Formats: sequence, structure tokens, C-alpha cells
Amino acid sequence: MARSERFACTPSHRRQLYNLPMTHVFGLTGGIGTGKSTVARHFAARGVPLVDADQLAREVVTKGTPGLLAIASEFGDWVLTAEGELDREAVAAHVFAHPEARARLNQLTHPLVRALSVQRVQEFASLGHPLVCYDVPLLFESKLADVLRPIVVVSAPLEVQLSRAMARDGASREAVLARIESQLPLADKVSQADFVIDNSGELTETLARADQVLAALCERLGVDPGRYPTPRSP
Repeated sequence: MARSERFACTPSHRRQLYNLPMTHVFGLTGGIGTGKSTVARHFAARGVPLVDADQLAREVVTKGTPGLLAIASEFGDWVLTAEGELDREAVAAHVFAHPEARARLNQLTHPLVRALSVQRVQEFASLGHPLVCYDVPLLFESKLADVLRPIVVVSAPLEVQLSRAMARDGASREAVLARIESQLPLADKVSQADFVIDNSGELTETLARADQVLAALCERLGVDPGRYPTPRSP
């Protein structure tokens, strides 16, 4: 499946996430190569539970799952590797080039991802966590803004995005640029954010800003910031 597959938020999904009076779910998003995962790991290190939409999308199509069987039935056995797992590269290339195929794939996987996301959030809520971070690469594109406020956007200049993604994925500049341009412009995400973390500088600066944002989230949502102590340096 294509990395960062989208899933739309239905009214039922919104009600299920909001029906958690002691738990606030906030959204974390950004663009390719902005460093969103770095911020997500830092929030997790501070003790904020993390729900990762990309990870959920992988889980619902693992070998032998109803999700993978549905994809193979819809598209054919070419979507499977010799070991019976999803051939992610082949499927990603196919749906990137064929929007109608992407729509069909989303129709199969989105309900599964939605159900699993609600399950994970409810599990954290049952443990008494007042905050949950929902890491969704395509949050705005998936119409999730209403259900995931406040929203944190991690930003970086285009050239920084390109260099990071090229180094990380071993992809060409053209390939990375095409992926970036297929998403909502980062400037649009920043304009709709409640909080922005600029990740164009040193890592220490980014993490310091992430700490400021976490403190602001706690203040806005009435959560004791003492629940999230700063990790000790090794």
C-alpha cells in the first residue's frame, strides 16, 4: 500500500473519538521530510501515547488478514509477494499512477483503519491517559481536522524536505518532489494549524519547540503537565 494512505473521517468515527470525556486526542501532521516522526517520538518519550496512522494501515493488511484478502480479491494476486504478503512497492506504484485504483484501495482499507484507530484510542482512554497524539500524515486531506483539534503541524523548507526524504528513501529528487506535490501544500497545513513546530534548524531547537507546544496543549486542554516529565539525558 502507498505510504501514508488516507482515510476519511465519518460522523460515526468522530462520535467515537469524542465520546471519551477524560481523554483529549490531538492531531500531529506535516509534510514529507519535515520531521514529523521525530516530533512524534519526542512526544512519546515525554509519555504521551501515540497512535500512528501509517502503522495502523500496515497492520490491517498484514498476511492473512481480511484486509489483505480483500485487496487480493479486488486487484488480483499480483499484489502479493511469493510469501503471501502485500507487495507494498508494487501497489504503491500502481495506485500513484492510477487514481481510480487508489480510490478502490481506500474503500477497502479506510473502514479497517478507522475501526482500529478508535480501538487504540479507547484502550489508552481506559488506562486513564488524558492526552493521545494521533499521528496522521494526511490529516487535512482526510477531513480529520474537526475531530483532531488542536492540531500540531511540523514544517520545514522545501529544500530541506527534499534532501531529507531523498536520503531516507534513496529516491530521486523528481520522485520525492512528485510525492510532495501530490499532497496538500505545506503552507496550507500551517495556516490551518493550532500549533506549528519549525524543524528547519538544529534538532535541539526542534525538540525545545515541541516541549513548548506540549506545555501549551496541556494548558489549553486542562491537563497537568507534570504527567509528561522531560526525559533525562543519557
